[in-house]
Amino acid sequence: MTRAEPEGGSARGDSNRERLADLGTRIRDYRRMRRLTLRRVADAAGITESYLSQIERGTATGSVDVLSRIATALALSLSDLFSGEPPRHTALRRADRPEITSEGVRKYLFTRRPLLHLEVMEAVLDGGALIGDAQHVHGSSQELVIVLEGSVVCTVEGDRHPLDEGDSIEYTSSQPHSVENPGTERARILYVISPPSI
Repeated sequence: MTRAEPEGGSARGDSNRERLADLGTRIRDYRRMRRLTLRRVADAAGITESYLSQIERGTATGSVDVLSRIATALALSLSDLFSGEPPRHTALRRADRPEITSEGVRKYLFTRRPLLHLEVMEAVLDGGALIGDAQHVHGSSQELVIVLEGSVVCTVEGDRHPLDEGDSIEYTSSQPHSVENPGTERARILYVISPPSI
């Protein structure tokens, strides 16, 4: 004699499987979009490749802690994993732009998270400020730097490129690179990066 399935039990099971599959698909899509291997994300999240693969296929679930570490490895927040794609055609007000600050540098993100195919940010450099250094590399994104105000020196693989307002330079983030404001007045630059580096 077989036990009867509780009323609604099968539907709940199907719904849970669908949610797992959707979450796994989003994780896989974000990983591929960022051109990251299973091993790299798994290592960063402190789990095995096979476990991450099972999560991506929807055959295994992860604890909140595991999912949070996977999100961090993908440069996302935990809520990003569950929210799907951001609303399209939405305005981002200047006051609402995410800001990242470091010594002498302020960066403002123009593209909403979760970043999909493109990352655009403005960086404001005080006099003498530096972004990166002779060994600064990250991923294999294409980067375009446009000078909006002032003058900077962009160094790529040891070659110095003085840039004034309206000038631009393009390189890959796997090449050692830095941007410096050698003057005393502030400089503003625009970064266009694809795929996103954060």
